[in-house]
Amino acid sequence: MNKSVFIQRLQALRAAMLAHQVQACVVLSSDPHLSEYLPEHWQARQWLSGFEGSAGTLVVTADQAGLWTDSRYWEQAAIDLKGTDIAVMRAGAPDVLPPAEWLAATLPVNASVAVDGRTLALHTLRLWSDPLAKQSLVLRHDIDLPGVIWSQRPALPHSPVYEHLPPFACRSRADNLAAVRAAMHEKQADWHWISALDEIAWLFNLRGSDVPYNPVFLAHALIGQDSAILFVGEGKVGTALQDALLHDGVKVEPYDQAITALANVSDQQTLLLDPARTTIAMQAAATARQIEALNPIQLLKSQKTDQEAQHVRRAMEQDGAALCQFFAWLEVALDSPEVVTELTVDQEITRARSQRNGFVSPSFSTIAAFNANGAMPHYSASESAHAVIEGDGLLLIDSGGQYLGGTTDITRMVAIGQVNPQQQHDCTVVLKGMMALSQVAFPSGTPAPLLDTVARMPIWQAGADYGHGTGHGVGYFLNVHEGPQSISYRTPATPQTAMLAGMITSNEPGLYRPGQWGVRIENLVLAVPDVSTEFGDFLKFETLTLCPIDTRCLNVDMLSANERAWLNNYHAQVRERLMPLVDGMAADWLVERTLPV
Repeated sequence: MNKSVFIQRLQALRAAMLAHQVQACVVLSSDPHLSEYLPEHWQARQWLSGFEGSAGTLVVTADQAGLWTDSRYWEQAAIDLKGTDIAVMRAGAPDVLPPAEWLAATLPVNASVAVDGRTLALHTLRLWSDPLAKQSLVLRHDIDLPGVIWSQRPALPHSPVYEHLPPFACRSRADNLAAVRAAMHEKQADWHWISALDEIAWLFNLRGSDVPYNPVFLAHALIGQDSAILFVGEGKVGTALQDALLHDGVKVEPYDQAITALANVSDQQTLLLDPARTTIAMQAAATARQIEALNPIQLLKSQKTDQEAQHVRRAMEQDGAALCQFFAWLEVALDSPEVVTELTVDQEITRARSQRNGFVSPSFSTIAAFNANGAMPHYSASESAHAVIEGDGLLLIDSGGQYLGGTTDITRMVAIGQVNPQQQHDCTVVLKGMMALSQVAFPSGTPAPLLDTVARMPIWQAGADYGHGTGHGVGYFLNVHEGPQSISYRTPATPQTAMLAGMITSNEPGLYRPGQWGVRIENLVLAVPDVSTEFGDFLKFETLTLCPIDTRCLNVDMLSANERAWLNNYHAQVRERLMPLVDGMAADWLVERTLPV
């Protein structure tokens, strides 16, 4: 799109700011459910700025505009925002103030700042309070200024809701409700408010397609000790499914009645809500006495049952077989006159997965990044800007699938032509980090952020680092990103971030050289019991992902005997479990790529 369009939109926003007598407008990458991935209706930040990353905050004043985003998107933001008059604000860099502090340093005393309260978490509001108070800035969260000027704003999605059924749904809806109510009772809460879409989908064993790549649907829920209400768009839940929900004590009400129902909870009763997952618009509507705590569903759904873990293992086998098919095709295509681009990789990897049992959709937009594009951790190829895969270098492919029995997420490096010694060095140190975390043992309940240095140590020893976390939680046929665990030293190490048995987490260290190449190698791992001693119960990681690691990208001489053994044992397991599911070129490729080193 012509960049002048975004300049015009900013001009229109500034005119609306002037009309509403506000001196700044903050536009978040958020919605009333505080989701990571958004329906088009809630993508105001992207519509205004042109920046297509999933994380970012746009701040606009009368004469300045800045887009705050983390290191995953710094390179991409510089490209997307060029020519828009919006500055890239490198969030986390030592010389860049956070948005609220920047506003306090920029605006005059008593200035007004507008933000849509339907998209602002209560937790975030509290983080902003002190910086804004220093300048006596007034936060207006009762107006949606982007909505004022967005004349052709897309409607809310209206895809049907469907049931996640056995054998893949391993916990009944009644059991899920009972577990949540037990947690409510422990907190002495009469009611519990839920807006997070993956938590609602998990609780009711329902799925949808309102949000790209995540099998969820727009809804809120209000849970009582003996009743439950699901607020969802009219017509999205069929009659038979409504009857099934009612059988379990769940009443379906219109989506737009949620805030009214919340306001009608008696002020003599108590309401449990999570300030990180409740918007200030919803919190302000509630008159009940409020109890704040982590949503209990977060912890419940993060700990996969043994049955769920078994389904995930089968999904990993299907995913691995699809990847064998894809990589076998890729090697042939690269040796043929056919033009292979980053877009082709996305198409073919999705085609291969679509032929596997239980596949529903990709779990996120495939990242296929050749050479310099790989230095942008969340790079996204487009029709107007993508690379042809030819010559020499490194191809980074980060992809995943949604299966009825699990969610996958994998990153592999592919050698294209000749890989130079520095590239091999970088791939090897990243693999060493990934293997180190794969083999760690730790006391159950260890805060997940403390495990981050295990993966970083080999990379730090090489004088390098990476800006993103090492691991995020992964859902069970749900969001590819979930909590509460997070393997990142930038995440506070609190009891809520404890690594517990049954949690599935990514293991994805990286190393990025802007303008040259990027390296990331990723498997998913499952926390499982290890040993019990007089010092307590210990956990270890079971590697779930099944796909060869391209040894052509490595300097094998840099690997220790233990690391070689891990790699050879991993490849032997990959070959054993995938060989029954592949044939022809895919089988030949699998054998070739799992030879011992």
